[in-house]
Amino acid sequence: MQYKRVKRVVNGVLLLDKPLGLSSNQALQKVKQFYQAAKAGHTGSLDPLATGLLPICFGEATKFSHFLLDADKSYRALIKLGQTTATGDAEGEILSSSPVNVSVLHLKNTLLNFIGEILQVPPMYSALKHQGKALYEYARAGVEIERQARPVTIFSLALDSFSDERIVITVHCSKGTYIRTLAEDIGVALGCGAHLAGLRRLSTAQFSLKQAVTIDILEAMSTEDRVCMLLPVDAAIENMPSITITEESAYYLKQGQSVWCAGVNLQGYFRVYDENHRFIGLAEQAADGKIAPRRLVV
Repeated sequence: MQYKRVKRVVNGVLLLDKPLGLSSNQALQKVKQFYQAAKAGHTGSLDPLATGLLPICFGEATKFSHFLLDADKSYRALIKLGQTTATGDAEGEILSSSPVNVSVLHLKNTLLNFIGEILQVPPMYSALKHQGKALYEYARAGVEIERQARPVTIFSLALDSFSDERIVITVHCSKGTYIRTLAEDIGVALGCGAHLAGLRRLSTAQFSLKQAVTIDILEAMSTEDRVCMLLPVDAAIENMPSITITEESAYYLKQGQSVWCAGVNLQGYFRVYDENHRFIGLAEQAADGKIAPRRLVV
């Protein structure tokens, strides 16, 4: 007889330093197994060739994971000049090779042109869907799907090093930015072609890679220590404004009813806590001034 492993109710946010060679989902499944968690999800895919910060939400925290998916992120990227590949990164076959005649001044001036709002055509080797299938599935079958350019924002782009036809840049960008595409576009602008040779995510929203734990360290921890690594359920939205309501109002809000709260005048979503500083969920101020529940924790 086979016994089904009991899943635990785990709530919170783990900041994981994803290792090289694992997909985001593979890393998620490993961590989920460590915690024996019933429910978990990651907040922004990293390719197997990429490493770095991968926030993982457990249980009730998954209700707010999309705020991290939509958040700004920063990366350190290694770009190989002079070669283009089928996938835009080091995993694909080399399509072309060109000499690299680029000065540091020319490179810096070129990078300046990518700061601000730019247009990117999503790569074929991506998880974007077309008629229910991921683009990479079409790419692997040799089918090219037409993609529309989309606006993304590069808030900052710094050149860290340049040697042996390889450059290292640090990029702070908006959601939806493909660093592979950025590497290819930089190669086109320089006239020599390029592909992404390495990538490490440094931050997501307010979270930094310095706060993250590796899978190896997590595996060696006791159950109690692993629990201590979890941030609170509301960590993903800690930058949002917050209000505190009375116990009576908290009771009715938890029942899905709108409540009055004097002195509140806020736009958009905000966090709500009871008088004992317990997190209730997200709310929004309705047209009549009442506090309307939008996403509550159990």
